[in-house]
Amino acid sequence: MAKIRPVADRVVVKPSAKEEISKGGIIIPDTAKEKPQEGTVIAVGSGKLQDNGERSVMELKVGDKVLFAKYGGTEFKFEGDDLLVLRESDILAVLAE
Repeated sequence: MAKIRPVADRVVVKPSAKEEISKGGIIIPDTAKEKPQEGTVIAVGSGKLQDNGERSVMELKVGDKVLFAKYGGTEFKFEGDDLLVLRESDILAVLAE
């Protein structure tokens, strides 16, 4: 995924796939599925440009498993993958592996 580079304090996340069948064996239609809130960071921007001309250091790195705000970011398709671009501040936590 090196073909995409977010700007400033943005990150590109590939949301984790949710199960499409419930534990009871019921198939869940797309319209009833909850939006995933977990994903993997696949690209990181260079950091926000501060008033003094320096860039802030990004806390996230490619490969981090993250928890993000439910309705944050912008969804888009890139090379057949459903991706999400978020500001670093929309990332709620890095999940331990």
